Amino acid sequence: MENIVIAISRQYGSGGKTIGAMLAKELGINCYSREILRMASEDSGINESLFGMSDEKIKRAGWFRILKRPYDGELLPPEDREFVSEDNLFNYQAKIIKELAGQESCVIIGRCADYVLRGYPNLVSVFIHADEKFCLERSMERHSMSEKEMQKYIEKTDAFRGDFYRYHTGREWSDARNYDLCLNSGKLGFQKCVEEIKAYIKIRFA
Repeated sequence: MENIVIAISRQYGSGGKTIGAMLAKELGINCYSREILRMASEDSGINESLFGMSDEKIKRAGWFRILKRPYDGELLPPEDREFVSEDNLFNYQAKIIKELAGQESCVIIGRCADYVLRGYPNLVSVFIHADEKFCLERSMERHSMSEKEMQKYIEKTDAFRGDFYRYHTGREWSDARNYDLCLNSGKLGFQKCVEEIKAYIKIRFA
């Protein structure tokens, strides 16, 4: 059987990244998140800091909320004036995601991997969410912010993730129709989310 790739999108504070890491460990496969930025940097020759700076720049850009430029796979050469543009930086990350899918079974966190691999037959796309109280309480455990500051941070982060997804895919991030599974980690808990994903994989690829 071909490699199976589990692409996980998640609300901030829902524990999606933790669930992805737990799932990868139980399946004996790799989990990729920000490592993709490093790999894209090595592949393109573009400084890794520019990939992180691009995310921060996009967070502050009003135009990003209203434009859509769905990923088409085109990579620009170094001599192109748009070589280090936000679009091309994303395209190099997408290139890495596709290469990983071709090389190994793995878990990929974020980066619109569900859309980048949408034509891949062994893709399992998952959206992890939870209610506001759960996300807030869990986030407060890990950050020294006031409750009000944390709530604002969660809202901004989820808004950015939605904007980022819409811009690069033309789709809505929180639309259940984009995913094979939508799991409420606040009700199930992390381990049961892992078990649900494993059960889906077993049934689908038996």
